[in-house]
Amino acid sequence: MTLALVTMSHSPLLEYVDPPADVKAAVEAAFDQVRSFVHEYDPDLVINIGPDHYNGFFYDIMPPFCIGYEAVGVGDFGTQAGPLDVDTDTARALTEYLMEHGIDMTVSLRMEVDHGAVQPMEIIYGDFTAKPVLPIFINSVAPPFAPLKRIRQLGELIGEFASTELADKKVLLIGSGGLSHEPPVPQIATATPEVREALLGGGRHLTPEARDARQQRVINAARDFAAGINVVKPLAPEWDRELMRILASGDLTPLDAWSPDWMSEVAGNSSHEVRTWIAAYAALGAVGDYTVDYSFYKPIPEYIAGFGVTIATLNA
Repeated sequence: MTLALVTMSHSPLLEYVDPPADVKAAVEAAFDQVRSFVHEYDPDLVINIGPDHYNGFFYDIMPPFCIGYEAVGVGDFGTQAGPLDVDTDTARALTEYLMEHGIDMTVSLRMEVDHGAVQPMEIIYGDFTAKPVLPIFINSVAPPFAPLKRIRQLGELIGEFASTELADKKVLLIGSGGLSHEPPVPQIATATPEVREALLGGGRHLTPEARDARQQRVINAARDFAAGINVVKPLAPEWDRELMRILASGDLTPLDAWSPDWMSEVAGNSSHEVRTWIAAYAALGAVGDYTVDYSFYKPIPEYIAGFGVTIATLNA
């Protein structure tokens, strides 16, 4: 089998704010690198590992991770809405494999996914139905969080499954999220009664007016942050670069010592989205030694993100 990896930060603000022209051009050039690689690689299946931002998963039941047997895009921030082309048989087989090997997986027969999973597919293909996909959710905004060691183990088992059960396919891993950032995503510990109710599931299936109001709050926060009004935690470029260095090294075990509290303190409450990167890299590493063929990083206040993009392939 053939396995390759793309990780990328996402931002709901890509079409709503304007960083300096050279920064926007650099991000677009990074996306072009990914598009060129993926179109040449032409995978048969995309394993899409992404977070959620209280659009599909809520505190009424918040699993640490979940596999979608079917999935629907909610259409937030102008992303596509509607059903994805999910490879249900492979999703079911992967779930059974993971549970047999000690990972207690949650499943959804109608997973709802937001820009965290949809945006990478749109950036690469222009259409999230362009390829069969296997969506895997990793909780990255709602404490408590699974330890990074557990995320690494999950990724390793995904890679082992791909190497044995998908031996006749070309598979692309996508890890979407991070890096350091703390957008105005509400925290259950400090939520008002109204916000708490939304986090418990009342924010599911928002009216267009309610979704517009929610999105405008994020856009306004990004504009203030870029203007130097520190409404959110500063970005952490050194932390971002250290994470990318460890991932590129092939030895992910140093990340086992990174506690959730420390990550939040240093890199922001949404830095936990790097779990998607860790799972993807662990999956690739479980198949064999790899090389990061392309790496881009830039802290971008307008996107409220330490913005990274990588491409990695197995060594010949």
